Amino acid sequence: MEIAILGLPQSGKSTLFEIMTGIASRERFGEPTVRGLARVPDARFDELVRIFAPRKISPAAVPFMDLNAAGEDPWAQLRKLAGAADGIVHVVDGFMKTSEDEMAARYHKLSDELVISDLAIIEHKIERLAKIQKTHLKPEDVLHASLLPRLKEALEAGKALRNLEMTDEELKSLRGFAFWTMKPELIVLNTHEEAESIAESFAARTKCTSPVIDISCQIEMEISHLPAVERAAFLEGMGISEPAFERIIRTAFKLLGRIWYYTVGEDEVKAWVIPAGWAAPKAAAAIHKDFERGFIKAEVVSYDDFMSSGKSIAAAKAAGKLRLEGKEYIVEDCDIISFRFNV
Repeated sequence: MEIAILGLPQSGKSTLFEIMTGIASRERFGEPTVRGLARVPDARFDELVRIFAPRKISPAAVPFMDLNAAGEDPWAQLRKLAGAADGIVHVVDGFMKTSEDEMAARYHKLSDELVISDLAIIEHKIERLAKIQKTHLKPEDVLHASLLPRLKEALEAGKALRNLEMTDEELKSLRGFAFWTMKPELIVLNTHEEAESIAESFAARTKCTSPVIDISCQIEMEISHLPAVERAAFLEGMGISEPAFERIIRTAFKLLGRIWYYTVGEDEVKAWVIPAGWAAPKAAAAIHKDFERGFIKAEVVSYDDFMSSGKSIAAAKAAGKLRLEGKEYIVEDCDIISFRFNV
């Protein structure tokens, strides 16, 4: 799981990366890729830490990449660096108090480059397939021969591939292409600190289907450097419930279709990140493969049931809120789980 941060030069993408991860990638200029982890804000995790007072804490985190590429073919370089990225944060410069039309033009400038990059890959593949005799085509080649022209038509119309309806089989067959416009996208508008929110009007103007969040990287950098107590007082004085960069981290995480469950105790409170829809044995493998191989049962209590049952596992069990779940159980977001296994 990894998210690439993209943006035109001077858009503020490296500043946003530093705000979220604490890594000043600008000080490492010359490196094409800088990676860092951003903690996902989670009040429930913080409450569990207060309750168990563990020796170690491991909150959920999102890996981000700040990408910089130059040379004759920067898009080929970027695709090589971030082909495996699961999502994109697209930063748009608006902090110079430019008009929404100019901001939309900047958004489309980069988006169009991504479309062109994907289109070139598809055209090359179609040409290669045309040179192969039909009797020699593999089953996946046959699928691509019918699918890729449809994708090509969409891209030529300026449409992102993420907005097309495709079957699971078709989506699976395209994984190796690492198309930019197929990755989930979050648009971040880097505006002046005194600017009003334009997220909704920007989305309407650009007709984009991706979520849009505005942020002032200048003010958010100041907030990120404040101690916790001062930060809370600062936000309260501004009438803000949370910093915008925390909302960006949380939204980016949700874009990837991930959830987390907790393991708790005096030794450690940890949030284990997994794809939504995983059954209990697969979720147990996030801890160790042996947990999946020797899975017996999962002891599960939801966070809300835990909190309403005395804030202890024993109290939740006495209240009948602690459940024994088998191999078919689909783990839910913020479950508190202990696995029984035997290997």
